[in-house]
Amino acid sequence: MPRVSAIIPAYNAAWCIGRAIDSVLAQTYRNVELIVVDDGSQDDTAAILAGYGDLIRVITKPNGGLSSARNAGIQAAAGDYVAFLDADDWWHPDKLVRQVGLMERRPELVFCSTRTSVQTPDGAPLPDWCCARDNPSTLAAIFGTHALVAGSGSSVMARQAALKQAGGFDTSLRSLEDIDMWMRLATLGEYDCLDEPLTTIVKRADSMSGNLDVMRASAIAVMKKNRQLLPPALRNGYWRAAYAGMLADYAKWEYRRGRTWLAAAHLIQAMWLAPRQHGRLLAGLLFAILTRQTL
Repeated sequence: MPRVSAIIPAYNAAWCIGRAIDSVLAQTYRNVELIVVDDGSQDDTAAILAGYGDLIRVITKPNGGLSSARNAGIQAAAGDYVAFLDADDWWHPDKLVRQVGLMERRPELVFCSTRTSVQTPDGAPLPDWCCARDNPSTLAAIFGTHALVAGSGSSVMARQAALKQAGGFDTSLRSLEDIDMWMRLATLGEYDCLDEPLTTIVKRADSMSGNLDVMRASAIAVMKKNRQLLPPALRNGYWRAAYAGMLADYAKWEYRRGRTWLAAAHLIQAMWLAPRQHGRLLAGLLFAILTRQTL
C-alpha cells in the first residue's frame, strides 16, 4: 500500500501537466501513488496522461471544478497522507521525504506545507511565499491572514483521515476553497511549515487570484461560514477585527485597479466592524485613497 497519495487536478492542462507529473515521479521518497484527476479536459491532456502508462493512476470525470477534482482524488487515495499539487506547479525532489519525516516525528500534526518559490510564466523569480512565524492558534491565525499556509494547494500534505473527517473541499466556493479547508483542518490538530523552498508555483495574470470580485465574495463566504469554528472567546471581537482586516486588504487591491469608491466603501464597512482594533489604520487608508495617494 502507498504511504503517500499525490493528487493532481487537471483541466485543459496539456501545456503543463507533464512537468507536474515528472516532479512527482522524481521524488526521492518512493512509496507514492500518483493520482491525476482529468476534470473534463477538452485539449490533449488525456493523451499526455495515457503516455505515462502504469506510472500514474488517472481518474476521468465531467468538469466540476478544482474542489470537485480534489475530492475525487481524496476518495480514491490509498495513502495515509495526501499531498496536493496543481497542474501548473511542481515539487522539488526532496519535498515528500521531508514532509513525511515531519509528519512521522510529530503525530499531533494534521497538515503541513513548505516554503514556496514563486515565478512568473516566463520563469522570472518573485519573492518566496515564506512560512509564517509561530502562532499560538493556527485556526485564529488563518482567519487573520488567509495566506498563512505557505504554498497552499500545491505544497500541503495532510493526513487522509483528517481530510475525510473535515468533509472534503467545498464545491460551492469559486475561490479560496483551500483556505476554507485549512481552517477546518486546523480544528482537528496542528499545522507546521518546513522552511525550505521545496515547492514552486507559477503566478499567472489570468489565474483565479487575479479576479478580485470572485476572491472577495469567496473570502466573505469563508469568513462567515467558519466563524463558529473559532473558540467562543474569539467569535466576536477577534472575528470582527479579522473580517475588517480582510476588507482592508481587498480595499487596497481595488484601489490599485482604479476602483476608488468601492475601496472606500470596504474601508468604511471595516471601520464600523472594528473601530477600536483598526480604526486609526483604516482611517489612514481611507484618507490616502480619497486623496489619491500611492499605496
